[in-house]
Parts: sequence; C-alpha cells; structure tokens
Amino acid sequence: MRSPISSLERSASQFTIGSIALAVVTLACLYVHAHFAATAFAYLLVVLLFSLMGSFIASSALCIVAIAALAYYFAPPAFSLRIDDPQDLPVVVAFFIASIVGAHLIGKLRQEREAARVVAAKLQRSAADLEDREKRWRAIFEHNPAMYFMVDEAGIVLNVNTLGATQLGYPRTELIGRSVLDVFLEEDRAFVRECVRTCLEDVGQTRTWDVQKVRKDGSVLWVRENAKAMLWGDQQPIVLIACEDITERRRTELALQRSEAHLAQAQELSHTGSFSWNPTTGEAFWSRETFRIFQLDPETVPPGPQLVVERTHPDDRASVKEIIDRAMRDLSDFEHEYRLLLPDGSVKHIHAQARATRTASGEVEFVGAATDVTAARRAEQQLRRSEAYLAEAQHLTHTGSWSWDVHALDFIYRSAEVDRLFGFDPQEPVSIDTIRSRIHPEDLPLLQEVQRQAIEHEEERFEYDFRILLPDGGIRRIHSVAHVAVGSDGNVSELIGTHMDVTEQHAARDRLENTLGALRESEQRFRDYAETASDWLWETGPDHQVTHLSEHTSAAGILATGLMGLLRWDIACDVDEEPEKWRQHRATLEAHLPFRDLVYRTVNRTGSPIYVRTSGKPFFDGKGNFLGYRGVSTDITATIRADQAEQELRKAQAELAHVTRVTTLGELTTSIAHEINQPLAAIISNADACLGWMGREAPNLPAARSSVEWIIEDAIRASEVIRRVRALAKKGEIEMVPLDINEVVKDVIALVTRELASHRVTLRTELTAGLPTILGDRIQLQQVIINLVMNGIEAMDAVTDRTRELLIQSSKDDVGHVQLAVTDCGVGIAENDADRVLDPFFTTKSTGLGMGLSICRSIVEAHGGRLSMVHKNGPGATFQFALPLHKEAVS
Repeated sequence: MRSPISSLERSASQFTIGSIALAVVTLACLYVHAHFAATAFAYLLVVLLFSLMGSFIASSALCIVAIAALAYYFAPPAFSLRIDDPQDLPVVVAFFIASIVGAHLIGKLRQEREAARVVAAKLQRSAADLEDREKRWRAIFEHNPAMYFMVDEAGIVLNVNTLGATQLGYPRTELIGRSVLDVFLEEDRAFVRECVRTCLEDVGQTRTWDVQKVRKDGSVLWVRENAKAMLWGDQQPIVLIACEDITERRRTELALQRSEAHLAQAQELSHTGSFSWNPTTGEAFWSRETFRIFQLDPETVPPGPQLVVERTHPDDRASVKEIIDRAMRDLSDFEHEYRLLLPDGSVKHIHAQARATRTASGEVEFVGAATDVTAARRAEQQLRRSEAYLAEAQHLTHTGSWSWDVHALDFIYRSAEVDRLFGFDPQEPVSIDTIRSRIHPEDLPLLQEVQRQAIEHEEERFEYDFRILLPDGGIRRIHSVAHVAVGSDGNVSELIGTHMDVTEQHAARDRLENTLGALRESEQRFRDYAETASDWLWETGPDHQVTHLSEHTSAAGILATGLMGLLRWDIACDVDEEPEKWRQHRATLEAHLPFRDLVYRTVNRTGSPIYVRTSGKPFFDGKGNFLGYRGVSTDITATIRADQAEQELRKAQAELAHVTRVTTLGELTTSIAHEINQPLAAIISNADACLGWMGREAPNLPAARSSVEWIIEDAIRASEVIRRVRALAKKGEIEMVPLDINEVVKDVIALVTRELASHRVTLRTELTAGLPTILGDRIQLQQVIINLVMNGIEAMDAVTDRTRELLIQSSKDDVGHVQLAVTDCGVGIAENDADRVLDPFFTTKSTGLGMGLSICRSIVEAHGGRLSMVHKNGPGATFQFALPLHKEAVS
C-alpha cells in the first residue's frame, strides 16, 4: 500500500502536469478562439485524461482549475471569474459534474484495473510458483533415488521416473501406458493386483509390501513398495507407488535366513542345540533344536536352568543342580554330561558345554551348546559290547588277531588273545627276541621264511603252523593264517593275520587216532565175542528179509540153514498159535520202532524146536531213509524149559504149602473151635437174657436191646473167626496186595490164642506203630507167622523152670525193610543144626516132616525177603524175616 506522503507527492506532480496541460489547451483554445463549450469539452478531455493517470484529488483540483480558466478566459466577461452569460453556467456546472463524475468513474475504473492488475500479478506469481513447484516436484520425481510409479485405477502406468525405468531396463516411454503388472512375476501379479485394489479402497492410506519385479532382461529384483491412492484433479484416483530396491537387503535377509536354516539344519543333523543364559537377569535363549532335544514346546515353555533340572534324570539331578549353582556363583565355564528322563520314559544322554562371555553392558552371559550324545553313548556301549564279544569269541575260539610290521619287526596291533596264546603280559612291550624265545626252535626257520616271502611279496596269503614254548614248559600249537598289506609306495608294509590255538585239535586228533585204534580193536574183540557167543547178530533189509547172520550161527547148528532172504515170521513156527503177538510185532516193524525181547519158536538145524529171544532197532542212512533192522537173538530154549520146570516146582511147593497149612489148621482145630464156641455161648446167653427181659410183665426193652446188640457183636466175632479159618484153608492164587504187617500179626494172634493158653505160654508183642506198608499175600504171610509161633510154642513145652514167653516184634531194619521177629525161650537150636534148620526135610521134632521152615523160607523169598535164624545169648531161638517196602510207600 502506498503511503499518504507518496500519494500526495504523486497527486502534486500529476496536478502540476495537468495544470500545464490545461495551460496548453487554454492557449490553444485562445489562439483559435474556440467556443466556450468546445473549450469546456477540451478541458474535460484533459481532466478525464489525467484522471486516467492521476488521482481523484489531482483530477478534482484540475477540474477546479479548468472551471476557473474556463470562467476567466472564455466566459464573458473575459478575464474575470464572473459569468455573465447564463447559458455558460450550465456548461460550467455540467463541466464540473461531468469532470467530477468522470474523474470519479475513471478513478474507480483505475482502482478496479489496479485491483485486476494486482490479481493478475498474483495469479501470474501463483502460476509461476505452481510451475516452479511442478518443476521442483518433477525434478524430485525424476531425480529421487527411488523408483516411482504412478498408475491409474486400472493399473496402467501413468508415469514412472527415469530412475525407476532405468532400474527396470526400460525407457520411460515404453513403460508409460502399459499395465504395471507386466513388471512383476507371473505368480506375484495376483498379489500386486490385490495390493492396488486395497489402496484404492482406502484413499490416502499408505500401504507397504515386498515383492519382486522383473527387469527387461528377465532378471529379478526385490522392492519394498509404499503405495498411496490419491484423487487426481478430475477426482479420478491414482496410485503413487514408491519402490525401494531391497534386493541387497533381501539377499542379506535370505542369506541370514539361509544361514539360520543351515545352522538349524546343522544343529538338527548334529543333534546339538545352542543356548544362552544370563545368570544376573535370568534371561535365557534356547534354539529350536534345544527345545526339540528336551521335547518341549518353545511357544508355551519359557527356557531356563530350572527347566533343565526338571527334565534331568533323578539320578543326575543333584549333580546338574550343583553345576548350575557353581556356574552362577563362580561365573566360569562349565562342561558336564547328564541324562534326561523324557515323558515317554526314554532316556537321553546330553553333553552340555558353556562359556562365560561378557555382554556390551558388562554382564556375564553363558553361551553354549547341548548335544544329544545318546546315539554316541549307545554306539560306545555297542562298541564295547562288540569288543567284549570279539574278545570273548577270540577267547572261546582261542583265536587271536594281529598285525605285524615286516620291516620294524614289531606288532602294530595284537589282541588280548595273542598275549594269552604267547603268555605275554599285555602291559609290557614285546621285543622280537622275546617273541623268538617263545617259538619252538624247530619252527623258527619257517617263520623267518614266511617273513622273507612277505617282504619280497612272493605270496599274498600264508598258512603255517608252529609251536609256542610256554613259560611253564608246556607247548601250544598254533595255526596261523595271514595276508600281506601293501603300502602307498607299493611295497609290503605289514602282515595281517590270526593265530588259532589248535593244541586241543592236535590232542583231539591224537585221541581220535587212539580211539579209532581202540575201536578197531574193540570191533575185533566184539567180532570174536559174537563168533564165540551163543547169541548171534542179524540184520534185515528195508523189506524185513534177513540179509545177514553171524557166521557162527549155521556152523553151530543154532538155526536151520537157508534163512537168508526169509522174513522173521516165515522162520517162526508159532505164528498161527500166537497171531496177536505177531500182528503187534509186524506193526512195530512197519512203524520202524525198536523192539526188545520178542520170543518165538523155531527149529534148529536138526529140526528140533528151539525158543529164540530177539531184540532189534531200525537203522537209517544220513538222509533219514529206513535201511532195515539190526539186532541180536538168543537161544533161550534152556531158559524156557527151566522156567517151565520152576513153575512146576512152584506149583508143587504151593500144593505142599497148602497141605502144610491145612495140617496146621488141623492142629489148631481145638483152639479155633474154642474161639468159635465162646461167641456162640455168649450168643445163647444173651438170647436167653433177651427173652427174659422180653418175658417180664413189664418188658425191659433197653436191656433186651443191649442183649440183642451183644448177640450181634458175638455173631460178628464168630463169623470173623470162621472167615479167617476159611481164608487160611482156602487154596487160591497168590494175591499180592499192600499190607500192614501189624494187622497180619493180629490176625494170627486171634487164631493161636487158644493154643497159647493151652500150652501156658505168655504172648508179648512189641509192634512198632506207623510202619510202612509191604506188598504181599496175606494168607501166605499168616502161614509163615503161625508156623513160627507154633514152633516157638512147641519149643517151650519142656520148659518148666521159667515162664514160657513168646515175643513177637515188628520194626524197621537198617536198610529200610519191615522186619518181624518171633522169639521163644525154649530149648533153642543146636549149633550144629543152625545151618540146616531151614533146609527141606530137616527137623528136630520126632513127628515133624521138616518142610515147615523150608516152605516159610520159600514164601518169604517169593516176597523178595529173607528168613533167618538169629543167634541169641539166652535160651530159646529167634526167627525173623524182613520184607521190602511197597513202592508207593517208598515214593
């Protein structure tokens, strides 16, 4: 805005110039004698003209000056300010009004023009500024070190800066108008389209994403795009995309990710997890492999030393806690190994190692690694077990392995079994002289020759035997197998082999040779036995036809001739008589089972019948094919006939025993009759009493019942006596049953009681309770005991100076047999008769037959026992027998 002073100065100058212009017009009008109205018009033009250039004040002043000049020079009277002509006054007034109004209008016009000019100037400046900004932004757009894209809502590139186009290898003009998707990978275009759509949905909001762009040459670069949708001047949305080349960063990130992946993979492959732990703050970091080793979820469990303690095996927990406490206290490196007890019950071996390092803040932090060494520990255990197995196998097989340096003449390696074979101390070095001192002198040249051939590579494989002289003087035989090993220089460097202790094999071979000799001798011996014995050997083929007989069989006339090729049942003469025996025998042969003691009848060379007992067993080849039977046969004709004679003898003895028993019963008749008479008399008495009790006016029924019960008891007693007598007199087959010898004695006592009483003999028994049972015939054993008792009673008939006492004792002897002894105090047995008293037909009685004790001995021996007489110091005699126990009692 102009200052008032400057405006005033400018108005003064305009007024001056205007006044000069008016003066000029006045002089011109005066010169031409212009009319008053024409002069007024000229003055009006001047005023209006100056109004265009000057201010309203200057115009107003010029108007007044013009009126004054008009009135002074051109209104009559001239040269006076007075106006006489009234017609001039309206002109003056009109001039004044016109000049004022015109000056005012022109002033207003000038102001408006000035305002328009100012506005125009402002617009011009704004346009210039806008153009400058556009140039500046365009420069920024063009020279910005980032790639810029401007795309419309359809994804068409509206503009791209030169840098961006250059980075992509395109000229700007080639990219403008194309779809922006053309510079992206095919698989990323959907993603880019979605990102652009997202920006357009939220105008003004910046979006960022990472994506790959494809250069014109096909190479790829990573960019981070910051995009923002804006409304264009025509309200059309555009998307401005600034792209930052992050290829290097991405490569770095990918390299870092790859490195981390490689590290994770390496940790997984090596089963090693890393960790860090700040003991001051308690902060800890575990790698993913560490979590996997501990079988923990990194998303849910915060790592830390306490977690290690909780996972540690209970047996190692105290040591682990001690290691952690010491690390916290001393802030020093630690290394230890412990076991983990996992939730599934499995156990892992962990080797943990950590180093104390200082952080940038000066705090101590442990950085370490935890390695799962379970497989290694198991491998070590298996290796140790394998080594133990190998050592044990070498020990069991007496085989040692070794490696020998053919140039240094020393063992490169030798197993413990080699030391044992040579008798070396495993802890002491072994020199070549020590080895040679253990080799038998006769075998040393052989070993030296092997050494020479190995060095000269004449052979690649060696097998040789030698002997070792042991420190205790013993000799150990060794079989060695070795091969050469060639070094990188092509020369033989070592000899690798095994030493096998074959001492036992040599000894076994010697023993085998001795055994073969003994077998050959034994074979000849048995051949001689077979040829000289009464038995003969035979052999049949798979069709059971005779293929071999002892050579002496026919020569001795044992069997008929022409038996070769016959079947056994064709040789036998009793096939029709005993069909079942032969059916079973043929079934046994068809089943290829061994048989024993088959007895059949055949004829000898003279046609006489003979009995043969034969046994045989099948034999097979190495593949299990049946080849026939081999066996031995015996002529048992004499035995059969002896058995028949013995059976006849036994039958006669049984008959004689029965006769003896019946005779004894005859002697016991009085006693038995008395035993029966007593219960019969008691029965009669009790019957009479019963009738008496019943015949009363008031029958005494309880007393009658008692009498009847007594009658029944006496009848049973009489019946039992009769049963025993009948049994004793019965002639039946021997019946071997389990027996209690004390019960047998009680039966005998019941039969001889009357006989004892009639001879005034006192019977005393010492029967041992709980004796085991024996197996025997009750009647025959009763006969033996009755015979011994009766002999004792008769032996005491002449005794008058002492009590006649008969003692029966049962006991168990030293060998476990049941023993029964009958002792009397009679006249005894003379010493000369003692050895013959058990012989048949020997008796000391005037009326005796001498068969009683002989039969008793036969009965006892038939029971597997022995009857004997025992010498005693006092008067009388003792006869006793002992019987074996029943098998069930023994078991």
